[in-house]
Amino acid sequence: MTVHNPDRFMVDLRQILSQGRKRIGLLIGAGAPASVRVNDKNEIDEGGQPLIPDVKTLTAMVLNGLKADDQKIISQLVKDLEPNPNIEAVLTRVRQLSRAIGSVQVHGLDSDGYSSLAARMCDEIGNAVSKELPKQPTPFGELVAWIGGTHRQHPVELFTPNYDLLLEECFERARLPYFDGFSGAHRPFFDPASITDDQLPSRWSRLWKLHGSLGWRVDGDTIVRTGDRNTTELIYPDHLKYEQVSRQPYSALFERLRAFLTTPDSLLVCSGFSFSDAHICAVLDEALAANTHTAVLAFQYRALADEAPAVSLALRRPNLSVYARDGAVIFGVKGAWKTGQSPTDEWESIRQTFWQYQSGNAPAEFLLGDFAKLARFFAMAHTTEVQHSTASAPTGGGSVTDSDSSTAIQQIDGHKDA
Repeated sequence: MTVHNPDRFMVDLRQILSQGRKRIGLLIGAGAPASVRVNDKNEIDEGGQPLIPDVKTLTAMVLNGLKADDQKIISQLVKDLEPNPNIEAVLTRVRQLSRAIGSVQVHGLDSDGYSSLAARMCDEIGNAVSKELPKQPTPFGELVAWIGGTHRQHPVELFTPNYDLLLEECFERARLPYFDGFSGAHRPFFDPASITDDQLPSRWSRLWKLHGSLGWRVDGDTIVRTGDRNTTELIYPDHLKYEQVSRQPYSALFERLRAFLTTPDSLLVCSGFSFSDAHICAVLDEALAANTHTAVLAFQYRALADEAPAVSLALRRPNLSVYARDGAVIFGVKGAWKTGQSPTDEWESIRQTFWQYQSGNAPAEFLLGDFAKLARFFAMAHTTEVQHSTASAPTGGGSVTDSDSSTAIQQIDGHKDA
């Protein structure tokens, strides 16, 4: 059986994270805010509910929050969609009908009726995702602390399909500058030309909201950022079939993702991303095929068998690696995790930040598919030893196969083809 040694890859990832020389991007999906648990007072509580639900839960919340008449119409529309469509797919269909049918009625609504239905759906989305970040330390805060804690040759670029304002809150609480494609102070406007310009200092992080954001809206012939948490028509995934002014941010932002991935010697780290978004995955697929000197590391929450979309792409593109709970796909080779000898005396304590031993005969698990654990791993990249409240577990035994004979730095740097 092929096995991968997680120590090899985590040693070199920590080195890259601590140096500040490499061009690093992060793709943060809906699983990231879902990893933050809060109580009814919006305080951190491990036994609480997700701060913002994942896409599946969000879809159920939005549709169940609609009135009975709206739910009847939605139930008819989803029959023509793929099984279990998410909220973006349903919203796309509603807006398509609002633009196409005019005075003709479909399921009892004409064009204006579907426009109103779309607005009500956006209101429900806004209610679900407009949560504020808790005052206590959070994984988002730890990630931003890592960004601001190192002098960098290149800015960190964050790509996210999430609508929430959690990253913006973290940067502003930490007083760290970032650029999101908008210019101005009174009514910041979206400027596509500035997205392709890298003249800003490297200490300015880049934050790209691929599917739009709370607070964006159309104002005449441009897009403005209002600063509030209202949902608008700009929360819209079908960027290729929208009117020109509204398509503008999506096409420019997706092109920025493509440009990052096709820049040699770049590393994109994915967390909380399910690889079920066709638009984003198409860009990843094309860019990885065009540029073998970039690398994507996908940290997935579930076991390999449950991460089929990510695994399928990784088997086709060897410069994409999937790190799952029970195994990995690295250099296009699928294998189970198995630790070896600790590379240093202190490594065992560090290992426990990404590796969890189970009781009895249960297999150990890789932890960094959890955004909270990954953010902590980033924040602690400079540490040489970690103190734990419990005694260190024994070192795992065994060796690794030839699939790990190349060093992790080669895989992460993308300097060598698989």
